[in-house]
Amino acid sequence: MALLHRAELRPTKFELLAAWMPGREWFHGRVGRTVDRVAAYRFDDPAGQVGIETLLVRTGEGPVHQVPLTYRDAPIEGADGHLIGVADHTVLGRRWVYDAIGDPVYAAALASAVLAGTGQASEYFESDGGREYRAPSMTVAVVGAGPAAVPQVGAVLRVVDADPAVVVTDAVELTVCRRLGADRSLPADAPVLTGTWDGQPTALALAYASPR
Repeated sequence: MALLHRAELRPTKFELLAAWMPGREWFHGRVGRTVDRVAAYRFDDPAGQVGIETLLVRTGEGPVHQVPLTYRDAPIEGADGHLIGVADHTVLGRRWVYDAIGDPVYAAALASAVLAGTGQASEYFESDGGREYRAPSMTVAVVGAGPAAVPQVGAVLRVVDADPAVVVTDAVELTVCRRLGADRSLPADAPVLTGTWDGQPTALALAYASPR
């Protein structure tokens, strides 16, 4: 379950992405254009400390890009190369916003979603001491192999920031598609996380994983 706040982030996550994405080799779009939200999904951090949100965005008529983010209340040691920016949250205070492919909490959550089929987090707003459900803007599902045991992810050992992005951890190797809908070869014997959203009724591959 993801608990959300009715709050502002300054600069916004989309302003941060507009400055950061053009420097990525996988980015296809026009520099200086507004980054628009297409859809999003979230995972749970079992410890409740790290926000994990994956945004689907595009600039103008360009392709849909998948950008997983983590939101933290302090920097990750040794992960400066994955830092997108720092923003101020009007409820939670300062947030360090990371490209999640370099964050071990995201790696563990993605491994669980793909290998065990744990799915996306239900989203709720904190409201007057209660909780208000927010309907998801997209649906993720796993196709391929059935649920499997999930090895414990302790550290990210290597990241290839390309399309697809490859995240090698001490226990599992993860692949994250950056430009969705691009022709790509997918593993025939591994589970694949797929997504659908308004305007995209046919499931597209988002990510896949395999134990090491």
